[in-house]
Order: sequence, then structure tokens, then C-alpha cells
Amino acid sequence: MFTGIVETAGEVVGREETSEGLRLRVAAGGLDDLHHGQSIAVSGVCLTVEEFGAVDADDSAPGDDCSWFSVFLAAETVAKTYLDDLREGDAVNIERALAADGRFDGHVVQGHVDTTAEISAIERVGEDWRFTFSIPEGFGRYVVDKGSVALDGISLTVAEKRDDEFDVAIIPTTYELTNLSEKSVGDHVHLEVDVVAKYVEGMLEGYAESLLADAPESAPSADD
Repeated sequence: MFTGIVETAGEVVGREETSEGLRLRVAAGGLDDLHHGQSIAVSGVCLTVEEFGAVDADDSAPGDDCSWFSVFLAAETVAKTYLDDLREGDAVNIERALAADGRFDGHVVQGHVDTTAEISAIERVGEDWRFTFSIPEGFGRYVVDKGSVALDGISLTVAEKRDDEFDVAIIPTTYELTNLSEKSVGDHVHLEVDVVAKYVEGMLEGYAESLLADAPESAPSADD
């Protein structure tokens, strides 16, 4: 499980297409306890660390004390995300899974991306930014005013929702720490809606089906 509190922005330093999917190599600073089999969110997509190591001092990598790790994306992940569009030099958001004794600062994020949303506007508002995103068809019911969403793995609050789009406010720290500073209008982000909303929907659907199953048959009419 993740919380949507991005630890750092990494950089894609390698990609390899195979017949079974896509392998990415990412370099980032501050990842001091990488290990094989570890769950790690790359721009909101839960993946598994295959290999890892320290970045050589003469290699091109973001910042000091950098590590690299490789992850494999199966065909289904490639089809559902935009990670296939990433190239060397592109920025990605990194978050490792929450430790059992860790501080829970965001909201419950599974790393199971639902869909992608397009950035339709970016506006500077004082020291902050206001990003506007399209609402993909069929997902409007999961987006509510002041509700939580994960965008490229970032836990954010919906500032305002309209029929086909919603806004979020981005503070300077989030803008500088994540890949949002490199995004432009027309770019896509991974959208994961609040899992609580999906659980509630599932329970209500089950309750409605139960009511229908238990309802008595209609009484015969006078003409029967």
C-alpha cells in the first residue's frame, strides 16, 4: 500500500522493449534500502524491483547519492498506462510502499491505476498552481469536491469538480518535488480514484441485488 506522498522524482535512464512487455531503469536519489522484490510506485503504478545498484559518479543521473532500479511492465500494464511513452531523461514520481510503522500522511493508494486523465489547463495562482484535468468517461461518479485522487501517484484533493473536468491546487513543494513541474497542457497523468468509493459502490450494488432477490413476487391482478 502507498499513501500518495511522493518521496522523490526519478529519471528514466534506460528502457528495453521485449516480446513480453517493457523494462525500465530509473535513477533517483535518497533510496537507501532498495532490495529485490520490493514494491515501488513509479508515477502511481505499483511495480516490483527486479535489480538495483548504485549509480557511478561519472554517470548522468539526477542529484547526488543516486541509486538505480529496474522494473518490468507486463503487456497489461503497458496497455493501461502511459509508461510505454517514457523515454530516457523523462521524470517519474517515486514512492516506496508504506512501512507498517510509518506515518500515514496521504490517503490509501493501491498503485492500481484506473485510467489516464489529460491536463487541460495549468494556471499560476500566486505562489501555487492550479491544474485542470479531464474526467475520463465512466469515472465522474468517483470524483467529488474535496475528495481524494491520486494523480501520477500524488495524493491530491479535488478543489472543484465540473461535468467533465476537475481542478487541484498544487503547492510549491509538490510542484518542485514531483514531475508536475515538467508537465504541459495535453500531457496525460495516471488517475487512481479513491478505493473507498469503489468499495462503497460495490457494497451498494450487492445490497441492491439482495433486495431484488428477496422482494416478493407481484400479487396477481384481478383479471387473473
